[in-house]
Amino acid sequence: MKHNGYKQYGNGPRKVMLLSGWFGSSADWAPLAPALDTDAYTYVGFDYRGYGESRDRAGEFTFAEAAQDVIALADHLGWARFSLVGHSMGGMAMQRVLLAAPDRIERMAGISPVPACGSRMDATRLAGFEAAVHDVAKRQAIIGYSTGNRLAPQWCAHLARASMASSLREAFAAFLPQWATHDFSAQVAGNPVPVKLFIGEFDPTLTLALMEQTWCQWYPNARVEVLANAGHYAMHEVPAALATALNVWLAEQPTR
Repeated sequence: MKHNGYKQYGNGPRKVMLLSGWFGSSADWAPLAPALDTDAYTYVGFDYRGYGESRDRAGEFTFAEAAQDVIALADHLGWARFSLVGHSMGGMAMQRVLLAAPDRIERMAGISPVPACGSRMDATRLAGFEAAVHDVAKRQAIIGYSTGNRLAPQWCAHLARASMASSLREAFAAFLPQWATHDFSAQVAGNPVPVKLFIGEFDPTLTLALMEQTWCQWYPNARVEVLANAGHYAMHEVPAALATALNVWLAEQPTR
């Protein structure tokens, strides 16, 4: 296979690439499909090497590599220009795609997206996340915390088990420092691409204030919308509302 695996939703003339988070895969986007405008858009859920449909594809597991893989998949699909949607660490990944192919990106939407400065984790917090590489209970605890500790533990356990099944431990471990500690904000500062940020009201870390201090400082055409009744995993918590918001965003903004 010369390109990464993916899942496609719709066959519309405008193209959208979907990049999942650290715990996710291309399967994350399936709950949105019934509410997406698949007549106007073609949505493709991309899988990083070591994840989902690309689980058996070897690699270095970096965002620089992922950016080239996204571009290679777009080439395979015949996409000259396309938009990007990124969840959590996918927010960092899509910015690396923007830097690698700026003339091909129409717009970007981030869902609780990590900014270009990374999560700025200290050693203690980083160690806590590193422990989740091999421990499903720690993954469940992170999911519970990031959704405001308000949802059923059975649901958090389900997402944790799905994440263990959908990614290689090697890939999961390698991507962590990529989004937790790396900073390339100087490279995106002033970029004119239209950006919409969707933040869950119960997300304790990827907050409205953080978006205003990071994304909105670096992207002059960035705006933020808070999603009610959602934490960090809006595509699972409020899929119809998120898909509707994406439809509105993609339709209202003129292409560059």
